[in-house]
Amino acid sequence: MKGIAVASARYAFVKANWHKEIVERALVGFTEIIPAAEVDVFDVPGAFELPLMARDLAATGRYAAVAAAALVVDGGIYRHDFVAQAVVDGLMRAGLDTGVPVLSVSLTPHHFQETPHHIGIFREHFVEKGREAARAALMIGATRRAALDPLRSAA
Repeated sequence: MKGIAVASARYAFVKANWHKEIVERALVGFTEIIPAAEVDVFDVPGAFELPLMARDLAATGRYAAVAAAALVVDGGIYRHDFVAQAVVDGLMRAGLDTGVPVLSVSLTPHHFQETPHHIGIFREHFVEKGREAARAALMIGATRRAALDPLRSAA
């Protein structure tokens, strides 16, 4: 199975540039758990570009996991729920297709207003979501190694 044997513990973190002042806070939380020296950071224009970049990074075999962060809000022009669903589906498919865990820190709040209050709330929330993604990356890696290593030695 692809994605299990990773030479070094490296992680990719992809972040959308829309609402950058909020989204980049997820990286802060992520690197509180996984050292920044082990994380390669990539920027994409928006949430819709996350799955392609995540798939390409996962397919390199260099990363134990890929985390992808975005804030998808109702901008009144497009169906934000459609975009959010497409992003999450694409991230899941990237992980399944490559065998490398692809973690979503892509959030779609029901009500978001670009006010200092909401921006402050989501900036802090993204830090915690980044921590959660880092913990998930470490846990799924350990769980998969424990589950699959005995299978390899038996083969």
